[in-house]
Amino acid sequence: MIRIFNAALAAALLVSWPAMAHTPEQPPHQLYNEGDLKLESGEAIKDFSISYVTHGTLNAQKSNAILMVTAISGNHHRLDFMIGPGKALDTSKYFIVCTDAIANGLTTSPSNSKQQPRMAFPKFLIRDMVESQYRLLKEKLGIDHVVAVVGPSMGGMQTLQWGVSHPEFMDSLVAIVPLAKTPAWSVAVMEASRKAIMNDPAWKDGNYDTPPEQGIRLWRDIVALLAARTPDMYAAQFKNGLDVLPWMEQQETAVLKAFDADDWIYQTWAYDRHDVGTTPGFNGDTAKALASIKAKTLILTGTKDLLNPEFEPIEMGKNISDVTIKTISPGSANGHASAGGFLPTDVDFLNREVGAFLDVVAKGGKIFHYDARAPQGRTY
Repeated sequence: MIRIFNAALAAALLVSWPAMAHTPEQPPHQLYNEGDLKLESGEAIKDFSISYVTHGTLNAQKSNAILMVTAISGNHHRLDFMIGPGKALDTSKYFIVCTDAIANGLTTSPSNSKQQPRMAFPKFLIRDMVESQYRLLKEKLGIDHVVAVVGPSMGGMQTLQWGVSHPEFMDSLVAIVPLAKTPAWSVAVMEASRKAIMNDPAWKDGNYDTPPEQGIRLWRDIVALLAARTPDMYAAQFKNGLDVLPWMEQQETAVLKAFDADDWIYQTWAYDRHDVGTTPGFNGDTAKALASIKAKTLILTGTKDLLNPEFEPIEMGKNISDVTIKTISPGSANGHASAGGFLPTDVDFLNREVGAFLDVVAKGGKIFHYDARAPQGRTY
């Protein structure tokens, strides 16, 4: 297990660095320009483009699509370990649209916006991410309904928001280590990570020329190496406690330039303010908002999750009428990292449980699957 941790953690941990780099044989990056994206605040992100990739083939009825939404600081590769023939997001059946969230460095972000660079970028909400994805599906891809919305961590938060904002748009939701309303603990973690960056003199009020290295290292420690892991994981990995120190430095260095500091700050602000209850029409009632979800819902939590505490989705998820709540790899205590895609037992669990859930949804009679073996494709 120690070899697995050391080899894979820097590339695939759930938060604070993208899951994988893009390789030439993978589907190409695509951009859809939505013009000015009006935000719920009344402000707008000017000249907004959303980044995405697709896997599989959209059938003639456009009825086999699944939307994947990504974690904080993640990208469209975030659930690659669940995408492909025979996996949970089976590309021989489904057309998978993998999106990049606002401010992840690929979709329009503080780090790449020409009109609103750096701290001139407007603040946004998780709901604004959802609306940018809704426009992509409707306007660019011509998709009016999806089999499922699937996402981990901040992606799980977007997933639940999708179910509240557009309850008729999907047959199912798969929210992995999510939150319906960000609790004080998670806000405190994110605030500490922001202070780590903003108190580094090299940050220069967001106008840095080179990454504020010391602030980024501390941010990585706070979120990726503490909140996204558990004491049990460290006990299994390090028999001598002091051995963790050089390992931490290696992890910090390996991902030092993986994600922009200003982009992180903006995404964490959206993370902090997430509450499906503040969706227009629900007057801040989180339980009422969740009760409005019509989709069949699967919520997967991680034991001892120190970033998105498991008590929140377990309790709040009970308000959803058709919900199944399960613990990832029962018996383990991998916390938030259980959705990271780097521990084989968790990968197997997620593919098995999510795949079985989607099979049940598909057998409900509403879903038509694409058969790649047919010359023109057929449904069954």
